[in-house]
Amino acid sequence: MKRHTWQREAVRDALGVRENFVSAQQLHAALRGGGSSIGLATVYRALADLASEGAADSLQQEGESLYRACTPGTHHHHLICRNCGLTVEIEADAVEQWANSVAAEHGFTRPHHVVDVFGFCAGCSIAEKTATP
Repeated sequence: MKRHTWQREAVRDALGVRENFVSAQQLHAALRGGGSSIGLATVYRALADLASEGAADSLQQEGESLYRACTPGTHHHHLICRNCGLTVEIEADAVEQWANSVAAEHGFTRPHHVVDVFGFCAGCSIAEKTATP
């Protein structure tokens, strides 16, 4: 287990107040904007540690790692708005059953998977419809 430093806790706290996935650079800018002296490399390390411990979700989007706080020890999936980044944690029992079934069919045990579904949230869908002539 990693040491709990003020920098690590600052990253954890800053990540915890965001609803959307965020890059290390965005989180660093927010921390610095709030008066923190934390370095960008420290933010990267703290986010990687939080993700490896299960305290943060991570995903790759356009070659960049993005992070979001999550409840450790819970398995969940995400709906992510491609426009505004709104992220909703969802349960997907059908996906769990499918993953277990396909794994068993091929002789695999203890399957692990990540499912992120990208689309447009209700607000962005409505805005798009009203903006289209």
